[in-house]
Amino acid sequence: MKKYFLLLAALLLFLNCPAQKFDQLAKTPPMGWNSWNKFNCDVSEILIMQMADAMVSSGMKDAGYEYIVIDDCWQIARDENGEIVADKDRFPHGMKYVADYIHSKGLKFGIYSCAGKATCQGRPGGLGHEYQDARTYASYGVDYLKYDWCNTTTQDAKSSYTNMRDALYTAGRPIVFSLCEWGNSKPWEWAGAVGNLWRTTGDINDSWNSMINIFNQQKDLSRYAGPGKWNDPDMLEVGNGGMTTEEYKTHFTLWCMLASPLMAGNDLQNMSPETKSILMNKEVITLNQDSLGRQAICYRDNGDYQIWLKPLANDEKAICLLNKSDEKKTVLVDFSLLAKANAGRRSGSASLPIENYRVRDLWEHKDLVLKETSVNTDLAPHTVKVYRLIKK
Repeated sequence: MKKYFLLLAALLLFLNCPAQKFDQLAKTPPMGWNSWNKFNCDVSEILIMQMADAMVSSGMKDAGYEYIVIDDCWQIARDENGEIVADKDRFPHGMKYVADYIHSKGLKFGIYSCAGKATCQGRPGGLGHEYQDARTYASYGVDYLKYDWCNTTTQDAKSSYTNMRDALYTAGRPIVFSLCEWGNSKPWEWAGAVGNLWRTTGDINDSWNSMINIFNQQKDLSRYAGPGKWNDPDMLEVGNGGMTTEEYKTHFTLWCMLASPLMAGNDLQNMSPETKSILMNKEVITLNQDSLGRQAICYRDNGDYQIWLKPLANDEKAICLLNKSDEKKTVLVDFSLLAKANAGRRSGSASLPIENYRVRDLWEHKDLVLKETSVNTDLAPHTVKVYRLIKK
């Protein structure tokens, strides 16, 4: 009888414990690679392992990328017990085998599912199987879960994602939780307590118009982002061929200024030197991974020409000049004014005179020699200039 009461007390304690997410995760925006943008449903055990190899050999791992994430189409059915079943033709050794291989490379393993009855490609979704799937993913060795929003009909987004959060926490393995709800229910207002990142818009495609339109929608979201909780304007298209090299530089720079997750979506085995130089620009990546965890704000908006400011740790600051237009622009940049400019919340905003800083051009990889604090700068169409104010 005593044993029965002890078990009952333990159960009541468990039921009354508030569920939560793993707060120690994603203190800086996650960096990695996802299969969807390049390969869509054409995923396999061999491909994913090759991408893990390439992440290491290319230098991507050394630059900070760590997650290898399989998107939709790895799963094919549920068995008689409701367990999710991997496609045995494409993943003959199973998902734990893939996870173990990725872990052996010093990387982390990510997987995909959906809050609805079926995924976006019609594979089995997670609805009604949240706790079962969470235990399964934990047994695989999953480190990152992207959770989509297809085939959800009348479901409430906050409730559905909170249910999966609780399932992951109960399973006991720390897993970064990526909410892919497309911004429909303004997840930035509630998802900070639920997941580690949340999509703010619909899907990106490999074009300037798609990328810049998604960027435009991030303008008023900076106050919601911070360590462990990030606005996600979708994965990177750098290297997939639909934009110019300069447009890809702009794409990458803007995502870094926004403190966005950096999930590459290209073929890591076949990267041009230009693609490598963009994805592995460590000086720009450092802005993204800054410990202060602040998303940039739009300091000046002249339509096609904007100035974005990102506060950094140690009272430093990043300055991004953006030319969205189809024409060259020559602009006067007053570094003395920008050094003192308010970049949102008080903490971490550079506020010292410009004389206290070096001005570093992060694409040219050199310090500016300022004869005057105001400088005329040329911006080609669809390009950026990005500077870091570094304390002397």
